Amino acid sequence: MKKTQFIEEKIFFILMNITFLFFLNIYLYSLNIYIVNLIILDLIWLLIFITFFSLEYIKINKRYKYIKKLTDNLTEKYLIAEILPKPQTLEEKAYYYALKKACKSLNDKLTEIENKYQNYEEYIESFVHEIKSPISVISLIGDNENNQTIKEETRKIDDLCEQILFFSRTKNPENDYFIKKINLEDVIHKTLIDYKNIILKNKIKIEVKDTQKIVYTDEKWLKFIIKQILQNSLKYLNKEDKEIEIKTKEEPHSITLIIKDNGVGIHDYDLPKIYNYGFTGSDRKKTHSTGIGLYLAKKLSEKLNLNLKTTSEYNKYTQTEITIPKESTYIIKEGDLC
Repeated sequence: MKKTQFIEEKIFFILMNITFLFFLNIYLYSLNIYIVNLIILDLIWLLIFITFFSLEYIKINKRYKYIKKLTDNLTEKYLIAEILPKPQTLEEKAYYYALKKACKSLNDKLTEIENKYQNYEEYIESFVHEIKSPISVISLIGDNENNQTIKEETRKIDDLCEQILFFSRTKNPENDYFIKKINLEDVIHKTLIDYKNIILKNKIKIEVKDTQKIVYTDEKWLKFIIKQILQNSLKYLNKEDKEIEIKTKEEPHSITLIIKDNGVGIHDYDLPKIYNYGFTGSDRKKTHSTGIGLYLAKKLSEKLNLNLKTTSEYNKYTQTEITIPKESTYIIKEGDLC
């Protein structure tokens, strides 16, 4: 608390004391008290006043700093009324009562929103699981009739359903974590299998090398992240000789998975925005992108302690790096085991 602010708040008290001292001096002077004695009395009064004033400031400033520290360190600010020190004055009690009522109202509203979100999440999961069954049947029909169009379109629908499902889980993905030792090559192989039809149809050269690495992370979330990156690579390959290179770079404590394509690339002014929600690029609207895939990949990477970085040169290449720990770095937080 600033001293000037404290003085402003106590200005009435200061003026009252000055006024009282002024009239006291006039009264005592009228009683023929020597001026020297009056000066000594004024000095004593001034010393007492400054001492009292300083002690009051120290006390209030200490209390102010304590409450400020409590507030700054509290993540869930709406719980501030529960941890504040007991109010001492009537004014503080009035403010505390109003704050407590406001916090309770906010807490009730947050609980209501949480319940609605939970219902929404359950509905989305149920909807996606229900719709996946007919998609699988249609895909099977496409396989039996060797209809590439049906197979490709059902894959697109399946990818969108997966995005919706993972999007609904991004608020608390830690509740769905299963951090374990996994073989990076197996995850890459499973991901490429999902896109084998489009790879063969478009005669895309896939070069995979040095991916037999062991990492610690959640397999399904990592596969989802790789799929979002691979989808973008496949979508924006515009050259006759289409190529995607997948390789790794080993560090002392991590493995960096590198996915590089020779596609259309990304403009310099678009590159910082590719992980923004809903961003599809300045000239990419023809691909019917949702702008959600890379956004989800970035969010999930942060939750999993992975580092996601993309570099690109327009009309030449796009390269995305996923840095994955070689050993477990996941910290169990309070509530993750619930």
